Amino acid sequence: MTATDLTRDAPSVRPAPSAGRAKGPTHAYTELMQQVRAAGLLRRRVGWYVALFVVLAALTAALVGVAVALGQSWWALLVAVGLGVLVAQFGFLSHEASHREIFASGRANDRAGQIIGSLVVGASLAQWGRSHVRHHTHPNQIGADPSVAPGALIFETEEAARTRGLRARYTRRQGWLLLPLLTLAGVNLYVDGWRAVTRRGPVAGRWLELPLMLVRHGGYLALLVWAYPLPLAAAFAVVQTAVFGLVMGGAFVPNHIGMPLIAARAKVDYLHRQVLTSRNVRGGWFTTCWMGGLNYQIEHHLFPSMARPNLARAAELTRTFCTERGLTYTEVPPVAAYAAVVRSLNEIGLAAARRFDCPTAQVLGRG
Repeated sequence: MTATDLTRDAPSVRPAPSAGRAKGPTHAYTELMQQVRAAGLLRRRVGWYVALFVVLAALTAALVGVAVALGQSWWALLVAVGLGVLVAQFGFLSHEASHREIFASGRANDRAGQIIGSLVVGASLAQWGRSHVRHHTHPNQIGADPSVAPGALIFETEEAARTRGLRARYTRRQGWLLLPLLTLAGVNLYVDGWRAVTRRGPVAGRWLELPLMLVRHGGYLALLVWAYPLPLAAAFAVVQTAVFGLVMGGAFVPNHIGMPLIAARAKVDYLHRQVLTSRNVRGGWFTTCWMGGLNYQIEHHLFPSMARPNLARAAELTRTFCTERGLTYTEVPPVAAYAAVVRSLNEIGLAAARRFDCPTAQVLGRG
């Protein structure tokens, strides 16, 4: 299987040697799963998650205490920064619950994800879940993965070439604009959540999420207006939401952007699909904590219900497994990961510009 079989506008991938495919890709994934199961890496870690929730709750309470001590001072914006980081961490917990990583019971996971997501983070799990399931099923596949659909960012040269005017100029620089865009990710998540729970027709979990979101957003804004003068209250909300979006969005963007895109009609087995389109980010326990375990993106896609503290050991097994079979396993430091994302996004826009700027010059050989 070669890169041209799978991709457009993406880095090349090394084909697995025929010996590694002799027993078929399905058998290979089954073998890897057996190794993971034998190592006990699919067991639940409820105690670990309870301890994490308690730590996050304690840190939030401590921040509230700092805010009270500071009073109506603009130094309170430092509290807003810390609160934005903590809300993102609660968001990762909600994400993990939605993947059934915490409890053995699916219902318990769903309820935990909805309560944390709606009451603490302020987002709709029902809205997010629909697109996220499609992403996990078809990562980086054109027309199937909503994460690579055209939106604030464009991931295909052909799509970028169709842009005109200001949109085209923006697309050529979209990599450099990624950071400011991430500060708006929280707002986008909230807007999409409200649209989801208030739209017509049946919505799974609406009558749990809607009141919790009302309590969360209404109570939060009311508390800010009561505690601070209006300019400081507005600045606090803006800073906290921007930091939340930056941390939450920043944990997701290095995982697939700049990795191979799968053509719309391509048939790719599960193992190759998940490994070749994902990128791990090295960095040890701090990176794992900061990114909510999403730095082990390959393992998260291969074993989506695996608890976060088991991912590091699973990565060791998966890395060895892929190396032995000649399957490209991408793992880079944080700076290299974000640099690759920015470079890839810019190259898509610039490649479209070079390709379509001047047909006459191309004919004359000056394009």
